[in-house]
Amino acid sequence: MDNDPHELKLKKEDSKGIDSVTEDVAKTLAAGEVSELVVVAEGEERTTLFVWLLVFCTSISGLLFGYDTGVISGALVTIGSDLGPQSLSNFQKELITTATTLGALIGGLIAGMLSDYIGRKPVLAVADVIFIAGAIGQAVSHAVWPMVGGRFVIGFGVGLASCIAPLYIQELSPTRLRGRMVAVNVVAITGGQVIAYGIDAAFQNMDGGWRWMVGLGTVPAGLQLMFLFFLPESPRIMIRRGRLDGAHRTLSSIYSLATPEQVELKMKVLEAAVKQSVQIANSTTFWQRLRSIVLVPVHRRALIIACGLQAFQQLCGFNTLMYYSATLFQEIGFSDSIAVSLIVSGTNFIFTLFALKYIDIIGRRKIMIYSAPGMIIGLVVAAISFHYMTKKTGGQLVTGTDYPKSWSSLILACMIFYVASYATGLGNVPWQQGELFSLEVRGIGTSLATTMNWGANLLINSTYLSLMAAITPAGAFGFYAGLCLLGWLFCLFCFPETAGLSLEEAQMIFQHGFGIRASQRLRREKREIKKAELERALQEKA
Repeated sequence: MDNDPHELKLKKEDSKGIDSVTEDVAKTLAAGEVSELVVVAEGEERTTLFVWLLVFCTSISGLLFGYDTGVISGALVTIGSDLGPQSLSNFQKELITTATTLGALIGGLIAGMLSDYIGRKPVLAVADVIFIAGAIGQAVSHAVWPMVGGRFVIGFGVGLASCIAPLYIQELSPTRLRGRMVAVNVVAITGGQVIAYGIDAAFQNMDGGWRWMVGLGTVPAGLQLMFLFFLPESPRIMIRRGRLDGAHRTLSSIYSLATPEQVELKMKVLEAAVKQSVQIANSTTFWQRLRSIVLVPVHRRALIIACGLQAFQQLCGFNTLMYYSATLFQEIGFSDSIAVSLIVSGTNFIFTLFALKYIDIIGRRKIMIYSAPGMIIGLVVAAISFHYMTKKTGGQLVTGTDYPKSWSSLILACMIFYVASYATGLGNVPWQQGELFSLEVRGIGTSLATTMNWGANLLINSTYLSLMAAITPAGAFGFYAGLCLLGWLFCLFCFPETAGLSLEEAQMIFQHGFGIRASQRLRREKREIKKAELERALQEKA
């Protein structure tokens, strides 16, 4: 390395000033070398109260995401004739369900790009207003099409929130804790699903109870809208706009245990990194940056990985279980299907907490590679169970048929195992997508990746019931198992480790390929230099 990393760390006795250190930082960034060493701050490995409050307030978006995607499962089996028809047909159920996904696809497509212009926080506020409008629209519906419209509006808000909430958290979190902080948002998503199923169970026997199910989504949206008045904008966005004092105050709150000198250096390093992105953004048009994310190899590789992971997350079939679990468990013979769905969503929540604890310790790549085979096993055994359970009904699920409880119980066990594996890895890791892109294309990249997520979601959810009818439940679950296998192979050959790398460093690993070896080398160098720094500090104390 051209620069001695020890010279880059600020010390009280250092004869170099902050501006001089910043020059070294800028050179280091330009050379594509390790720069995170210069921004080590006291207490960085500890999460301050400010960061926790910020993340929890932002994660209400995740709770709304989970609630509004999960609540429809119970609503579909309790609507009855309230929307006109005596009972909803499979097509009408798919229409109501996929309207949310279509809205989310459009919302996700524009979210990141919109946030580059108006900021991360205003987009979250817009999403909250849309959540409230959509929830009220659903609750007062008396026909299928108004219900579809309400679900579409809700979906648009979900798309905005699902893209911006993790991005906002990433840009406000200390590097060493970034994965864990984003995982809090995923915990909120799974917690929202648990709450949704709990409310479904509470109102399932009430006349018109489904209206309460969908309408209660206004409460967390209203709370977050109030909290947003007290949250700061992303420091990177503030620096881009020249609001340096505001960015400095926010960094001081994030690193409240650091010395003023260390915070100042953090600020200077971030300025140096953002300056390069601003120069690119100011010298190019939006369409040029959109082209660059496809044509520039570094950006293209990041986009392939982000989109690949998001496609894997949806093509594995998990959200069909969230949307249609009550319907599925009702058909295989469980009398209280909503309560059974609550068990499944509870499993999702519990194992997301595991990911929250270990995603930065184990690493994104390892946690994906180790957890995906569990999903494949769960789906394969479920497919076999469906095959033998439905032999007497020609391979199809027929409502009212008395299926053997042994096979029904085995399918439930397989679903719990599958969901536990999903929540440990695939439910969390794709939402770390923002760390793959450089700042000048981060909004565009996260928008495209989120659009891939909701596009795949739309494809899966709009074909689930039809697929079950066309190739039998055994065939459908076997098909999803095959897609999981392809996703696992993608992770093995294309997904690098980004844990422990700063947002500015993560993009460096795509210079000459998908970065699996480059990320290992970079992380090893950082460990060695930090070890040397620690030994030097101990020697100085001695």
